[in-house]
Order: sequence, then C-alpha cells, then structure tokens
Amino acid sequence: MKYLPLSLALAALPTVAVAETEAPDPARIVVTGEGLSLPPGTPAYGSVIIDRDRLTNSASGRIENVLGDVAGFQQFRRSDSRSANPSAQGATLRALGGNASSRTLVLLDGVPMADPFFGYIPFSALVPDRLSVVRVTRGGGIGAFGAGAVAGTIELASATRDQLPTFGASAFYGSRDATELSASLTPDLGNGYVSLSGRWDRGDGFQTTPKDQRVAATAPAAYDGWSTNLRAVAPLSATSEIQFRGTIFHDERTLRFKGADSMSEGQDASIRFISRSAWQVDALAYIQARNFSNIVISASSFRKSLDQRNTPSTGIGGKIELRPPVGPDHVLRIGADTRFATGDMFEDAYNANIAANPVTARRHAGGEQMTTGLFAEDDWTLGRLVLTGGVRADRWTISDGFFRATGTGAANNSFANRSDWQFSGRAGALYRISDAVALRGAGYTGFRLPTLNELYRPFVVSSATSMVTTNANPALESEKLKGVEAGVDVTPVSGVSLSATAFYNRLDNAIGNVTRSSTVVAGRQIIVRERQNIDAIIAKGFELTASARAGDFLLSASYAYSHSSVHAPGMAFDGLTPAQSPRHAASATLAWEPKQGPALSATMRYVSKQYEDDLQTDVLPHALTVDAVARLPLGHGVTLVARGENLFDEEVITRNAGGSIDLGTPRTLWIGFRFAS
Repeated sequence: MKYLPLSLALAALPTVAVAETEAPDPARIVVTGEGLSLPPGTPAYGSVIIDRDRLTNSASGRIENVLGDVAGFQQFRRSDSRSANPSAQGATLRALGGNASSRTLVLLDGVPMADPFFGYIPFSALVPDRLSVVRVTRGGGIGAFGAGAVAGTIELASATRDQLPTFGASAFYGSRDATELSASLTPDLGNGYVSLSGRWDRGDGFQTTPKDQRVAATAPAAYDGWSTNLRAVAPLSATSEIQFRGTIFHDERTLRFKGADSMSEGQDASIRFISRSAWQVDALAYIQARNFSNIVISASSFRKSLDQRNTPSTGIGGKIELRPPVGPDHVLRIGADTRFATGDMFEDAYNANIAANPVTARRHAGGEQMTTGLFAEDDWTLGRLVLTGGVRADRWTISDGFFRATGTGAANNSFANRSDWQFSGRAGALYRISDAVALRGAGYTGFRLPTLNELYRPFVVSSATSMVTTNANPALESEKLKGVEAGVDVTPVSGVSLSATAFYNRLDNAIGNVTRSSTVVAGRQIIVRERQNIDAIIAKGFELTASARAGDFLLSASYAYSHSSVHAPGMAFDGLTPAQSPRHAASATLAWEPKQGPALSATMRYVSKQYEDDLQTDVLPHALTVDAVARLPLGHGVTLVARGENLFDEEVITRNAGGSIDLGTPRTLWIGFRFAS
C-alpha cells in the first residue's frame, strides 16, 4: 500500500519482539542498511507510513510536497523549497501554531535535520529518490527519538540496496525553463554496498507577486540547487553492520525583487553501528556544518536594506540505544543521546533611502546550546494487548549568548547562561480486538528549546505599505507539550484500511511573534512584534486516513480537523486562532498502477483559510490544488514520465503582510525520462 496507518501495516506480522529474538544464521551475512526493527508498541502512537513508490512518483519531486499527503503537516508558509525563504521552512503538525522553527522533529536515519541556528529543515537536500520510507507520527512524546518533538516526529530512512538500481538516472524539463537532473550509482562492495547520488535542479521561477503589485524591480522566484549524497554499508559480522552517510548541498533562491537572493548550504556526515545480536545496539554519531545568507531589498526604494551575509552554524551529536534480551514478551530500550549546536549571525544594515546605499549598522549575534538526555522505554506484549511506556530526563544548557551592533542601534549585550533538567514521558496501549480491528490510545509530554535565532536575532519585513519589526527575546523559555489521543484502525476487507484518531494537545509557553504596537506613519503601517512565550496553544480535533486497493486501482486519503486556539488571558489575541493554523486539511490520491504498462495518478490537496498574524487581520484564503503523474515504460529500463503541478492554476496565497501578498506555485508541467538498470 502507498499510504496507511503503521498499526495496520504491522497487524498481520508476528510480534516484533518474537521475531527479533530469532537467532540469525551465523554462516549467512545479510546487510540491510536499516536501523533496528520497530518495537511492537509503535502503532499505539498512530504513525502513518509513506512508502517508496509514493515518494518517487510525486508531481513536484520534492519531499515537502509528498509530506502534504499526511493531512495536518504544514510548513510555516505554503511555499515549497523553490520559492520559500529557507529560514521559513519550519515543519509542524496538528495546527499548533505557525513558527519558522520546526516544532516537528525531522530525522534522517536517526539524525536530526533541523538547522542548528534557525531550526528550519533543508528540504531541498532531502531527495525522495534516496529514501526508502517515511514514518510520520502526529503528536508529541519524544520517547527514544530525542528532544524537540512537541508536534510530532517525521522519520526518514535511506533507501536499501534492494530498492536501488545499480545505475539510475532521470532528466526532466519543465515550465519556465526548469530542469531537474539526477543520477545514482550503487555497486555492491564485498558483502556490502556503496551508493553515490547527485541531483541538480534549477528554474527561472514564477512570479510570486500578484500583477497589480509588481514594479520594475519585481523578479520571479528563480532557484538553482544541487546536492550529492554518499552512503556506504558494510557488514562487521553476521549480526552487525556499519553505516556511513555524507551529504553536501547548496541552494540559491530569489524572492520578490531583483537582488533579493538567499543561499543555504550544508555538509553533513554520520556514522552508525547496528547490532542485531542478543544485545541489540544502535549507536550513532554525526556532525553538521551549515550556512545561510540572505539579501533584503527595500520595497519602497528597491535598494539593499539588509545583508545577512554569513550565518555559520554547527551541529554535533550522537545516540546510543541498547535492547537487552529480557524475554519474548518485552522489548526494552535504554540509552542516551546528545546534541550540541552553535551558531553566529553576521549582518549589515543599509540606508536604502539614499542612492549611495551606505551601511548604517553591523550586527553580530550568536550562542550555544546543548541537550543531553537519558531514556528508557519498554513494550510489553500480552497476547492481543501491547503496552508501551517510556521516560526521559534531559539536561539542557543555553550559553554564551550575545548581540552586538555598531552604528545605528549600537549594542553590546551578553546574556546569562541558563541550564535545567526537563523530565518527560509517554505511554500507550494497542489492543487488537481481531485481525480486522485494533484500538489504541496514548498520552505524552515533550519539550522544545528556543532556537538561537529566536533567542538572539531580530528581523524586519518591509513592503511598500508596511514595515514589521520582530525583536528577539533572550529570556524565552522552552515550549512544553501535554497531549492525549485515542484511535481505531479497521481492515473491513482485504485491501481496505481505515483509521480514525481523536486528539487533545496543549502547548505551554508556545513561542510566537506577539504584536506590541501598530501605528500609521505617513500612510505606512509600522508594526513592532516580539518573540514571546504565549501562555498556551490548545489544539483538539480528529484525523482520518483511508486506503483501498481494487485490482490495478489504489485510493489513499487523509483528512485532519484541528480546532486550535490561543490561551493568553489579558492579551488581545486570547481565544483567537494561532497564526498559520488551518482548521481543515485534506489530501487524496487516486492511482491506476497495473503491474506492467502505463500508470496514472492524481492527487488533490485542500487547506482551509488561515491567518498570517496573531491578531487575525491578514487572511490567507483556502486553496485546492490538483497534481497528476503519468508513466509509460518504453523498455530497456527507460520510462517516459509526465508530471503536472497545480493543474487548474489555483491561486495560492502564501503570505499576506498588510495586503502585500506572495503567491505559491502556479500550473507547472514537466516531461522527462527515468532509467534504471
């Protein structure tokens, strides 16, 4: 199946705890390139699977759009990585409030992918062709994953050897002179394998500015990015293997005006040891070097107003998980993980009202963070009932924070170091009434530290009609989540699965951009906001998923209703819907996929209206888009592929700042070839 609740995917399997205890054949070395098997209690948390077929057959070829199959997934804005500012690509779930930093923990082979300084996800570097599967868990509860999963967890796993051709390549040409080229080489190496892949895509881009707001300086959202990935897997014994992954990426984009260019880049490396012997082990270490730059062009003079010229950051971390042999009815996980993040921001401010465009201020901000956690979790199988529960203790520190500026707004501020312990846990139950019906329930807590960007870096968004200044806040506290949910998974007949989940989540100390003042000066709205801890965001609702296969036809669908509100007594936005939080989201894919010959699929996505700001003054209307993919095998491993995004050219408003609007991807058509041998 393309898309289904994880509990249904596991329902027909033997108990994982039993399967894991089977002794491997010492004479047979099998390299999987995977992590340890899922514990049997995993379905209690309502995970959803997106499989490789779906990952490699989307209209856009971008992971963030595929994740939209899971209703409730959203980025800070409705733009993908071709037209969004990279620093705004935070991921969240369950309408817990828009935030440019990710409230969802995104992992690739166990490594957290969020930028160490900003907290955004480098989606352009996460190429779907390189992935085996994605598991999305809506709802918090950090368990053995690590800190940061207040809105859920998105786990991406690299493709395994049996899923990768020895040589594969693709080439596409699309609307507005867009090209997308990729290739991979995966030879066997002894009893292991090595996979080297690369992707390059570019395009002249579309106009994100509506026609009636365009000026001579308006430019389309051009993009140009590439990434390379090396993955090697080698056996150490019949029960253990070593996995290495290295990724390098570089991405350049232009937004709204000529010269408004951004750049993001990274170099990531990780090494992982997996042992499937009696004492199972998952040991991981990684390092990330990232950078970001961004030029802001004045919307009134169209000269440079800000140059975020350098934002180097580093993430270093690791994890070790042990599963001791405690009997066939238990899967016990104990271990520790740590993540250290450091980053600096260097930027220059300019006087855009003077033709000479002089520098008026130079700013430098940064700091360090570290989180180290200890965890224990046990899954206990009692016939048709599986109980699961875990606890964590995290020690966090925020240190060496500073903000310095020369020129206008001169400052030399150093901020006190802070540290504390945070305790959290989760518990769940899965009861299979029969092979066709399973009940589940879970409760959880979790937390997220404010990012270095939220703590120390102010920013300004300017247009011809408004100027919005958002100040940083070095005193921000951690976000803390409490949540409960209950659900049912049903397989009424072979090939059909249905799932329903009701949830209640409360995010205390939610970090948001709070309006402090709003005035009109010379016909221009001047707004000052500050990052603050809001008392709470409460999200409650339900989620429905379904999939069905009949012959060569496949239908998968997802719907999420999220009633979110802000609890902030005495504040102007008390009781309002948090920014960037739609109430309704839905996705459905209908595919015709015979075993041989041509294949067709169409995907519909709907997002209801949401608001840009905390006071609900700037609305983003609802949007309904339709994508489609057609494939025609030509023989000898060659397939002709046609893709269409937003086929009916729906106008998708992604930003509305006092009437200054950005638009999302218009109709985009692609034609190309894929080859595999």
